[in-house]
This record gives sequence, structure tokens and C-alpha cells, in this order.
Amino acid sequence: MAMRSLVSGLALSLAIGLPALAAGPVVRTTAGPVEGVESGTVAAFKGVPFAAPPVGPLRWRAPQAPEAWTAVRPAADYGPDCAQNPFPGDAAPLGVKPAEDCLYVNVWTPKDAIKAKAKKPVMVWIYGGGFVNGGSSPSVYAGDRFARDGVVLVSFNYRVGRFGFFAHPALSAENADGGLLGNYAFMDQIAALKWVQANIEAFGGDPGNVTIFGESAGGMSVNAMLTTPLAQGLFHKAIIQSGGGRPRLLPSLPIKAAPGERSAESVGVAFAAKAGVTGEGPEALAALRALPADAVVDGLNMATSGVPTWNGGPMVDGRIVTKPVLDAFAAGEWTKMPVMVGATGADGFFFGGTRDQVFAPFGERRAEAEKLYDPTGDGDIKVYGWKAAGDRMFIEPAREVARTLSAQGAPVWSFRFSYVAESQRKEWWSAPHATEIPFVFDTVDARYGAALTPADAAAAKAAHAYWIAFATKGAPEAAGQPAWPRYDAAGDAIIDFTNDGVKAGADPLKARLDLVKATTPKPAGQ
Repeated sequence: MAMRSLVSGLALSLAIGLPALAAGPVVRTTAGPVEGVESGTVAAFKGVPFAAPPVGPLRWRAPQAPEAWTAVRPAADYGPDCAQNPFPGDAAPLGVKPAEDCLYVNVWTPKDAIKAKAKKPVMVWIYGGGFVNGGSSPSVYAGDRFARDGVVLVSFNYRVGRFGFFAHPALSAENADGGLLGNYAFMDQIAALKWVQANIEAFGGDPGNVTIFGESAGGMSVNAMLTTPLAQGLFHKAIIQSGGGRPRLLPSLPIKAAPGERSAESVGVAFAAKAGVTGEGPEALAALRALPADAVVDGLNMATSGVPTWNGGPMVDGRIVTKPVLDAFAAGEWTKMPVMVGATGADGFFFGGTRDQVFAPFGERRAEAEKLYDPTGDGDIKVYGWKAAGDRMFIEPAREVARTLSAQGAPVWSFRFSYVAESQRKEWWSAPHATEIPFVFDTVDARYGAALTPADAAAAKAAHAYWIAFATKGAPEAAGQPAWPRYDAAGDAIIDFTNDGVKAGADPLKARLDLVKATTPKPAGQ
């Protein structure tokens, strides 16, 4: 009888496409079953398609549903990151070779949550990289520590560079996706969030408790997801890390513009001409889609993104992006929810220049700026120049986002991450752009290796705990950590992750940031 039951069970397993003796946990997604890998208390599923490969006729199309499968699909390895020219100095180097076929999602979950259908809180990571670089495979983005601590962590790839943001008159004429044009990267992000809603319960997650978080271009993507109706209902909390907010960081071109004015389409035409493609009809579009992926990349990365054949990233398409993000926030055109927002202590970029170039943007209030940024008058320009650049690019815009959202009654918490790994303190006076990420993920061992110290590990434990608490409860109330006050403009209170521990209180940069705000040019028409 026992042998007959075993044979019957094997036949049933084969009939429904599941292995009788699976090497790892098997989860059935809406497209087909996938087999993950267990390690300790965590089950990981990598390289699961959430859309069809965006190649050939699907290049510059909204993501389409993946082709279904019936046999169990191995999900042990990352899929390719999206086609790009990797940036040599990237602090989060890609772990796999990029390719145009790249729309894959990864899930880390507590392994016991799958069978229990535990409805654990879900966090969805959106990587940065200036919208020209980045992927989900870097080791510092691994989600196993989140899963170890009771959260289902999801990461995914979205198209970057000219694959993710491209406009051309021939594409507008084709209009294959009913008015969805240009911002293909954001379409990928929305498709991935829809995949989460449809599938995450099978992995032990709660589709009703989803937090999105991202850094730099990922933080800007969080802003975009908050302000587009197309993502409404797909997530419930948001964390914006170095996401800017003011138009000067990445000004958005309109898809079309008046004759003679720069538009995303005019940039697309310039790229096509460089690639040897002329015309604006179907033949031109077919020729553009036939270009090899490397020809579309054309050397573009964070070091070369100033070329005239690159439109700079997100564009005003009228469907996903309708206006500058702060204008949308101020108008109440966003999905109200709990938000964490902040930047690093030495955020931004300063590539050198003169003292005059640092302080000229402050105009008539230059003398005031010099006293705030270089009080002795003989400081290192690499420090005060970086402070001024960072305040304008990321730190003051983060405060303005916090002020705008909190003024509408949304629960907001503001942070600064100033902690510097002990091995880097001779080089860094505060935390540079993106250096908070391995602390948030608690992957500091992957980032610092043998140089990791107990103080570094403790700083990671604190940041990681706050992020998990926010995702779990909707407020960053982490056991054993200092209380984090909710933000309002009057108190201007933040949490700062410093070398001396987590500090809560009024923002010590208030005077600097007030001056930056006062001297920020208003956009045309305001």
C-alpha cells in the first residue's frame, strides 16, 4: 500500500508539473511554478520573469505578460541586469552580465512563511544608478537579512538608459500602448508592483502591506510611483532615500515641444541620426528596434550621461509624469501614505571648481553662505564645496518633500545618514551618496569585508531595525533604538545616524537649508 501511494504521488506530481523530490521550495506564480533555494531560515527565488523579454518588437513597449510555463523553473540565480555600460567606480557593482532580456524579479522570504501563508510585511527595493546604471544583482542588495528578520524582500530589474527612457516621432505615431510612451522604466516598475500584488501571498507575503523603497534614481522612482495614478493601490508605505525632489537634479523634458525647442523626441531623433537611422515612419522605428543592444547603449553610463543624445531620464509623458514632483506633492496629486524621507550627511557630488563657483549660486546672500559653509574662510574646498552641492542636490530637497507631505497631514519621518564606516573615516568626513544602503540591508559584511568593525555592525543593526519597523507597523518605532519623532516643519526634527550613535532632535543644518531654499530659483512660470 505504501509503495502504491508513493507511485501515485509521483504520478500526480508529474501530472501537475511539480517535482516529487524538489531540491528547494516550490511556489506557483501566476505564470508557472518556480523552485527556490533554502539557506538557514531563508528561502530565495531569483530570476523569476515578471514580464516578457523587452526585445525585438517589444523594445520601447510597455512590459507585456511573460509566456507561461508548466515545468518547474529553477530560480537559484539572478537573471541578467538590464543592458548598460557598467560604471567602473560603482559602489554596488553588478553581479551578472547585463542584457536586454532583463525583466526579472527576486524574492527572499522566511522559509516557514510559504507553507504557513504567513502574510509577512513586504518590502520592494528600487535601485539607483542615475537611470543609466544599476541592477538587482549587487551583493549589497541581497535580501536575505530582511527575510531572516521577518520581512519578504523583493527586488527587480527595470530598463535603464535609452532602453528605459526614449522618445521618437515614430514611437509616438505607432502609439502601441494607448498613450504610454517614453518612460518605459517606470512602466517596468509598475508591472513589477502588479506582479507583487498577484504573487507575493504565495511566497508568504502580505499584498496589503507593501513598502517600496529606493535610493537616488530609485528614490526618484519612489517619488514617481507616489504621484502616478497608475501605481495607486499597489503599495502602502514609501521610503525615499536621496530622491531629490527639485527639478534641477534631473529636469524632465516634454516628449514633444515647440519647433526649435529641446524635447525627448528631438533627442531621440539626434540619437537615431548618430546611429544612421533617418525618417520618422515605421521603417525608421523598425531600424531602431533592429539596432544591436550595444549600439543603443552607445557607451552611456553615469560618467558619460551629459551627451546630447541622452534625454536625461524621466520625461513629462502626461500619464506617469505630468509635472515636477514637488508641484504634484503640493497639489495633493499623490497617494497619501506613511513616508520616510532623507539623505546622507555628505550627499551629492562636487567635482571641483573655484570658490566663486561654489558660492555664486547664493547671489546676494553669498556672504551669509560663506559664513555657514566655511566659517574660518580657509577651509578645504573639497569639504565646503561638497556640502553646498549636497544641500542643493539632495539634502534640502528631502526636507522640502518632508515639509510638503507632512503639511497635508501625512505621517512623515525625516532622516539623515551620517555614519561613516570606521575603515573610511580618514577619507570621508561624512557619509557619501549611497553609503547608507549596506547598513539598511545589513549587508555591511559584503561591502567592507575584513575591515568591518563592531561599531559598523551596530550601526547597520540600528538602521535595518528602523526600516523593518516602518515596513511592519507603518512607523519607525524600533525596539531598543531611540524614539524617532514624526516630522513637522515647526519642530524640524530628524533622526541622524552618526558616528556617535542615533541622535534625534532639531535638524542641525536648518540654517544652511533655509538659505538654500531661499536662494533656489523658482521654475519658469512660477
